[in-house]
Amino acid sequence: MAIRVVRSNARARRIKARLYHGMLIGATLVGIVVLGTLLVRIFIAGLPGLDWDFVTSFPSRFASRSGILSAIMGTVWVMGFTALFTFPLGVGTAIYLEEYAPKNRLIDIIQTNISNLAGVPSIVYGILGLTVFVRWLALDRSVIAGALTMTLLILPISIIASREAIRSVPTSQRQASFALGATKWQTVWHIVLPRALPGILTGTILSMSRAIGETAPLLMIGALTFVAFVPTSPMDPFTALPIQIFNWASRPQSEFLDIAATGIIVLLMILLLMNGLAIFLRNKFQSRAED
Repeated sequence: MAIRVVRSNARARRIKARLYHGMLIGATLVGIVVLGTLLVRIFIAGLPGLDWDFVTSFPSRFASRSGILSAIMGTVWVMGFTALFTFPLGVGTAIYLEEYAPKNRLIDIIQTNISNLAGVPSIVYGILGLTVFVRWLALDRSVIAGALTMTLLILPISIIASREAIRSVPTSQRQASFALGATKWQTVWHIVLPRALPGILTGTILSMSRAIGETAPLLMIGALTFVAFVPTSPMDPFTALPIQIFNWASRPQSEFLDIAATGIIVLLMILLLMNGLAIFLRNKFQSRAED
């Protein structure tokens, strides 16, 4: 009797496992089909307008003359300063929390808050950037205000990724360094960071890939939707690819919807380029660390 009960329970568990596995496969297929459908529609609508003139022209009131140069350059400016602010702050915070911070309740609260901040909606960071950088610090609708706002957005993600990369370095390598007479900072600089660098760079670039597609924070700080010039200094006003795409998609004319699809293709190409760069740097530094 007991054997029959065990067999019955095992059969029921197998049936539940198969149902759960089938549900997961179904959900994955639904997501892939929806994504594939959207990509096909975007490429059908946007590929005919993708040429060199589109990339090197400024926006216009006429869809046939509109380009995306100011949006691309504005994105490059904002992302450049965002990387400049995020990398040292994120890596420095991660090093302190993993290597130097004492194990007490205050540090636990800080670590918990950093993890919570990584899940805060981006619009909240836009409101914070509008209050602090645009109004309080009087940076106006400038490149630097946009970069600082984006830094707030991705800094928690960068810190978490950097901490995981530093934590993955074996403790035995630290102990070997200490046994040879190295100081704490020498161990961190010459042993920990070189081996954690692939993960740090990958996490930073992927977090910037998230920032490059964000629209809500830039709208909140007042990024312009129509810019017919390229920024030449950090205090210049700017637009960005998501803002320009949003502007075109909100127009009633069907021609602007087509060039919005073209802009989406350009944005996807930049994202793929950044992700490819992250993979290249990770493999390069991993092979160097193993050597």
